[in-house]
Amino acid sequence: MVRRKRGLSTLRPDPTGGLERRATLEEFLRSDLFAWAILPGLIFLARVVDVSMGTVRVILISKGIRALASGIGFLEVSVWLLAFGQIMTRLDNIACFLAYGFGFATGTYVGMAIESRLRIGKVVVRVITAREAGGLTERLRALGCGVTSLDAEGASGPVKLLFGVIHRRDLAAVVRIVKDFDPSAFYTVGDVRFAYEGAFPHPPSRTLGFPRLVRKGK
Repeated sequence: MVRRKRGLSTLRPDPTGGLERRATLEEFLRSDLFAWAILPGLIFLARVVDVSMGTVRVILISKGIRALASGIGFLEVSVWLLAFGQIMTRLDNIACFLAYGFGFATGTYVGMAIESRLRIGKVVVRVITAREAGGLTERLRALGCGVTSLDAEGASGPVKLLFGVIHRRDLAAVVRIVKDFDPSAFYTVGDVRFAYEGAFPHPPSRTLGFPRLVRKGK
């Protein structure tokens, strides 16, 4: 039985090629293209990500969603440290400063856009109408919303005051019903941090804008 020896030259790494690749990478990192275009772009994207996450985190805290807010906070500060560390090592690069500022502004806008799509939490809707509100109350309750109706006195005479706490995702449907019933109705919307008991529509199959995973029975 003959054993063949494997050539050692095929197993050894080529030190010359590794040094050449490292030298090429270092040369690229010192180039004007990286310093004035690629690095500012990366800082801009990092700022957009961490500021948008910060905006969503503050909104989640105001809604009492602690666990998700804590996780987003960890990711937010990690990305911020990466971006800020690059700024501190390149204080003479004005492009990095501009990218940092524009990223902050853009991240604020993106965070607000994300929050509007999430539609999390509850809101209180107050409606004042001079019409008889029986039909409006029935339509809102048919939607599954708990509505309280009161007689009140307005500037031009008796009015009906309706209010109820609903899920934010149902706000658009409620506003459409109110406007369809009385286009001149006055209504206000306010945030609600906590709500106990009450009547709410059955939750849909989506949570925070993402599909809910449901395990089917065997």
